[in-house]
Amino acid sequence: MSYEKVTRFQKNLVIGTKQTLKAIRNGAASEVFIADDADWEVTQKVEKLAEELEVPYRRVDSKKRLGSACGIDVDASAVAVKQ
Repeated sequence: MSYEKVTRFQKNLVIGTKQTLKAIRNGAASEVFIADDADWEVTQKVEKLAEELEVPYRRVDSKKRLGSACGIDVDASAVAVKQ
């Protein structure tokens, strides 16, 4: 279900860890998706900030599949859906 949701919102996505963190801080993220197989040191920052600012987040199993769901040809560790 999570990958389908990302695909559905493809035009309203912020892709990448840095951009996702920025979107969360700016209040622009309505939901966040984090890949389980991405570097923990990177993704834990996204998870922690999402928890602090009460932005719902979901974990998905594959950064490759997350990138593909976003319509890009590279892996994606974190993705935010813009409000």
